[in-house]
Parts: sequence; structure tokens; C-alpha cells
Amino acid sequence: MPEADAPATEDLLAAWTALLRRCGSATDPEPAGRELLRRWSEPQRRYHTVDHLRAVLGHVDTLAEHADDPDAVRLAAWFHDAVYRPDRSENEERSAALAVRALDGSGLPAARVAEVARLVRLTVTHHPEPGDRDGEVLCDADLAVLGGGPEAYAAYAAAVREEYAFVPEPDFRAGRAAVLRQLLALPALYRTTTAHRRFDGPARANLAAELAELTELTELTEHTELTDLTDLTDLTEHTERPELTELAGPEAPAGSG
Repeated sequence: MPEADAPATEDLLAAWTALLRRCGSATDPEPAGRELLRRWSEPQRRYHTVDHLRAVLGHVDTLAEHADDPDAVRLAAWFHDAVYRPDRSENEERSAALAVRALDGSGLPAARVAEVARLVRLTVTHHPEPGDRDGEVLCDADLAVLGGGPEAYAAYAAAVREEYAFVPEPDFRAGRAAVLRQLLALPALYRTTTAHRRFDGPARANLAAELAELTELTELTEHTELTDLTDLTDLTEHTERPELTELAGPEAPAGSG
């Protein structure tokens, strides 16, 4: 895994430094930026990596005109998966707490720090309230991956599976399928006009295709297991036939079982 100051992340570090200075940081932003990049480069990550961070920041820039406070959204993007353990459920809350500590320490205004923490927590549900323009931009940017091309979406889905490698395949398929159904049932996956126009159609096609594949795999597995069980039942029934029992050899002495 590359170090946080490797060339692959120098653009991100420069963007973080400029963002913090623009927001009025009273301290040198670079140490906090390197710590964030270290977190985003942790070995357990497969999808939630610096590439995801870079992509979300890019989408925030594209949607920035919709936001009331674009820099608060950018700050939230930096922190929204800064704490990430796939085997834990409190990642967003811990990420929000990290944002508060880091931004308070940088001397940013309390109101903006609170807004950043709120936005980070919003990524638990990705359901901003009507009129929450900052929340709409962050959530649309975070979910933009769903509306990528088929190959990009397949790579995303495979990376998510790798992050959850500790979950048995049947359990993962069931949980993932439930999430996909919930997303497809939403009247709108994206809240901003730009993201909706660009991503909604491709996202629904990608989600439906993955759900169909998961359903097919589940049905195939269940059919195979049922066939194996039927074969085992047939074998048991055959073994109980006298002519086949005799072929098994002399009966064991009574009481030897």
C-alpha cells in the first residue's frame, strides 16, 4: 500500500490543504491531511479507498452549484469513510467524531464543524430531507458509482464483496440482494437534477442486473443442494432394501453399536 505522501495522493493532499486554508484553518493542514490519507489507504479497504475519495470529491465539484456550502460538503466527503471497518456498524458515527476532533483542532467555526458532522452521519441512510441541498450533493456524489458503466459497476461490486470476504457467500448474497431491492424501490436514487439525469437510468440497470445475477446464483445453489439431498435420500432408501443390505457383509454383533 503506497505511503500517504506518495505521488498517487499528492493531488489529494494539495486539495485538502487548499480546502482547509480556504475554510480558515488556524493550523498547518498538512499533518491532518496525511493522517486522513493514511486512513483511506488501510489494508482492509478494497472499494473504500483513496480512489473512492477522489471520485466523490470530483462528483462534489460537479454538483457544487447545487450546494449551500460546497466546502462543508467537501470536508464531509473527506471524513465520510475515514473510519472504515467492514465488520462494524458504527463507522459513520466514528467518522463524524473524528471530523469534529480534527476540525475543532484546526480552529474552524463551530457551525461549520457541526454541519460537516451532520453530513457524515447522513451517509448512514443517504436520505436527505427535502431542501437539504448540502446533503443531496454529498449523497448523490457518494452513490454516483451506482451509475457507472457496466465494467466499472462490476469492479465496484467485486471490491465490495472483497471487503466482506468474512461473510459466508449465502449470507452475503441475501444481504446484498435486500439492499439492491431497497434501492430499486426508491422513487429517486438521486436528488440533484444533474445527478438524476446522468446516473439514475444506468444505476437502475446496474442494480437490476446484479440482483438478477444474485437471484440466479441463489436459485442454482438451492437447486444443487436439493439435488444432493434427493440423491442422499435415494441412497438411504436403497441401502434399506434387503438385497442391498446383504451385499454390505454380515451383520454386526448385537450390542456392538
